Amino acid sequence: MAQNMTADAGHAHDEHHESPVVFGFWLYLMTDCIIFGTLFAVFAVLRDQFAGGPTGHEVFELSGVGIETAILLFSSITYGFGMIAAHENKVSTMRTWLGVTFLLGLGFLFMEIREFSHMIAEGNGPDRSAFLSSFFTLVGTHGLHVTCGLLWMAVLLFQTAGKTELNERMMGKLTCLSLFWHFLDIVWICVFSFVYLMSVI
Repeated sequence: MAQNMTADAGHAHDEHHESPVVFGFWLYLMTDCIIFGTLFAVFAVLRDQFAGGPTGHEVFELSGVGIETAILLFSSITYGFGMIAAHENKVSTMRTWLGVTFLLGLGFLFMEIREFSHMIAEGNGPDRSAFLSSFFTLVGTHGLHVTCGLLWMAVLLFQTAGKTELNERMMGKLTCLSLFWHFLDIVWICVFSFVYLMSVI
C-alpha cells in the first residue's frame, strides 16, 4: 500500500514536472509565430519592390518548390508514426521513423540551399532588391528552424540509442520536437501559398 502510494506520488510528481515543460514550449512557439508573422508582413509590404530586378514569376520554379513541400509534409507524417511507436514504447520502431524523418528533412534543406545557390549565382541574391531581401530573410529563417530541428532530432536519436523503453522525460522531449516539427510544416504551407504561389500566379 505504502509502495503504491509512493509510486503514485512519483508519477504525479513526473506529470507535474513535465506539464510545465510542454506548456513552456507552447509559449516559445507563440513567440516564433510573432517572428514569422512579422517576416510575412515585411514580405507583404516589399513584394512589389523589384528595383528593376526580376519578379517572383521570373525566379521561382514551382515544380522544385512543390517537391520540397511534399517532402516536408511527408516528414510530418513519418514523425507522427514515430510518436505512435513511442507511445507504444516500441523504441526501435520509433528510432526508425525518426531516422526517416531526419533524412526527409535533410532532403528538404538540401533543395532549399540549392535553390538559394542557383538564384545567387544568377545575380538574384538578397542584395538585388527589397523583394528578394524579404524573400531570403523569410525563407532563410524557416530553413534555419529546420536545421535546428534536425540537430535536435539527431541528439534524440543519440540519446535513445541502445534503450529498450522511454521514460517520461524522453517522451516530453519527443513531444516538444513533434510540436516544433509540425509547426514548421504549417509555416511552410503559408510560405508556399503566400510567397511562391501568389508571386507566380
